[in-house]
Amino acid sequence: MSKARSAPVRAAFIHLALIAYTLVALFPVFLTLVNSFKSRSAIFSAPMALPTPSTFSLIGYQTVLSQGNFVGYFQNSLIVTVVSIALVLLFGAMAAFALSEYRFRGNMLMGLYLALGIMIPIRLGTVAILQGMVAAGLVNTLTSLILVYTAQGLPLAIFILSEFMRTVSDDLKSAGRIDGLSEYAIFFRLVLPLVRPAMATVAVFTMIPIWNDLWFPLILAPGEATKTVTLGAQMFIGQFVTNWNAVLSALSLAILPVMVLYVIFSRQLIRGITSGAVK
Repeated sequence: MSKARSAPVRAAFIHLALIAYTLVALFPVFLTLVNSFKSRSAIFSAPMALPTPSTFSLIGYQTVLSQGNFVGYFQNSLIVTVVSIALVLLFGAMAAFALSEYRFRGNMLMGLYLALGIMIPIRLGTVAILQGMVAAGLVNTLTSLILVYTAQGLPLAIFILSEFMRTVSDDLKSAGRIDGLSEYAIFFRLVLPLVRPAMATVAVFTMIPIWNDLWFPLILAPGEATKTVTLGAQMFIGQFVTNWNAVLSALSLAILPVMVLYVIFSRQLIRGITSGAVK
């Protein structure tokens, strides 16, 4: 089979693999949503069954909306996630553009240094991060979470975007410079629109760990005014008794924004993942 014929086959295979993976990954989400509309006894007696008129119950959602400031938790998570993604994409794209466009001594070492965060988990430095936030007076603020998540997402963003930016035509950028465009204009007007699939890929892979994270909100912002959705859901989990209706309802509500953003970015995400497979 020639390369021209094999490329669509590889692309179709990747699309099928992504669909299969999505179905497998969505099954726990489906169970969570289904059980959030059932009574406590039905959750344990028939967790795989759909709600029926006799088992249907909204007690979990009523508990979530009546106890605690769950709307505020959503707002905190949304602010932290959106601002962190925006900063990761901005600074990551700028660093990737500099590494891919300009040749200087230590270019490779700089790229390797910036990519070390992929191999070294940021949670290993939790104690030092907490000490730094205490010294800066940023404990129990959303700013501390935004700074940590931005630093956490930059290595992967730089690693992915730098590879995509190397594929942008040099002739296009040279033509822009001949027309008198500044480097900032070339970056924002010529390069960024061409790497939009890669930006969407980075946004999705950055968004999910931030939205679902429990570790840093528990360490850096455990106050009532700065709790995130994931941390707020823990109020229904006790040492001896757990309100499973409320927990499942809280998790179901927390899933919705991620699902909406995933659907928005899905086309660009698949295009970014499969772009290297159809050449």
